[in-house]
Amino acid sequence: KQLPKGGPGGGGGGSAILGMAQSLGILGAVGYTGYHSVYTVEGGHRAVVWNRWSGLTDKVEGEGLKFRIPFWEYPHICDIRTRPRNVQSLTGSKDLQMVNITLRILTKPQPLELPAIFRKLGPDFDDKVLPSIVNEVLKAVVAKFNASDLIEKREEVSANIREQLAARAALFHIELDDVSITHLNFSREYSAAVEAKQVAQQDSEKAKFIVDKALQEKKSIVIRAEGEAQSARLISAAIKDDPGFLQMRRIAAAKEIAETVSQSTNKVYLSADTLLLNLLDDSSTPPAKKGWGK
Repeated sequence: KQLPKGGPGGGGGGSAILGMAQSLGILGAVGYTGYHSVYTVEGGHRAVVWNRWSGLTDKVEGEGLKFRIPFWEYPHICDIRTRPRNVQSLTGSKDLQMVNITLRILTKPQPLELPAIFRKLGPDFDDKVLPSIVNEVLKAVVAKFNASDLIEKREEVSANIREQLAARAALFHIELDDVSITHLNFSREYSAAVEAKQVAQQDSEKAKFIVDKALQEKKSIVIRAEGEAQSARLISAAIKDDPGFLQMRRIAAAKEIAETVSQSTNKVYLSADTLLLNLLDDSSTPPAKKGWGK
C-alpha cells in the first residue's frame, strides 16, 4: 500500500499548525479589540466622542476608565485646567500717547460646552480666540484713560479690562479666572517728559526748602537779638539796683576761668588781674594812670 507524500502523519501536523495559527489570530484580534475598547480620562481632563454615524456627540465624558466601540467611536481628550497666556498690545491712550501693555490672563474652557467648542473652533480654540479679543478689549479700555491715569488708576484699569474680557470670552464658552497687567511701557518721548517734570518738581521743592530755611534763620536771628537786648536791659537794671551784682558776675567768671586753668596740663604764667582772678581788689575799675609831673 502506497503512503501519502510527506510521510506518515503529515496531513494531521499541517492541520494542527493551521488551527494553532487561527487560534492565535483570533486571540490577537480579541486582545486588540479589547485594548481599543477602553480609554482613560485623566484628572483635569474631559473627553468628547466622535462616531462614524452621528459625528460629534453632545455628551462629555468625565474622569476615569471609559468604554467605546473600536473603529466606530473616537474620543478626543481635552484639558480643562487653567492655563496662562501673555498677550502684548501696542495701543493709544486718551491723550494720544502710545502705550505698550503686556497682559497675563488665566483661562479655561467650559467643560459642558466642549462639544460646541470643538465644532466651532477646534482643539486650538485659545490660539484662535484670545489674541484677537484681548487686543480689542485693551484698545477699547486704554482709550478711556490718560497716560498718567494708567499708572495712578492701575487697579481700575485692570478691573475694566477683566470685566469686558470676561464678557467677550463667555461668547466663545471660555472662562476667565484672572487678569493682570504685568508690563506697562510708554514711548521714549513721554518717558523723557515725565522725567523732566519730576526733576522740575524736585528743584521747586528744593528752592522752597531753601526759602523756608532762610525765613527760619531770619526769625531765629531776630529772636536771638531780642533776647540779647532784653538780657542787656535786665543786667543794666540789676547793676543799677544792686551794685554788688557786677561783683557777683566777676566771681562767677573768675571761678570758670580758674576751673579751666586747673584742668589744663600746661603751665600758665599770667597776670591775675588779666584773668579776673584778683578778687581781693574791691575796686571794680582799674586805677587811673598818673600823668607826668604829678
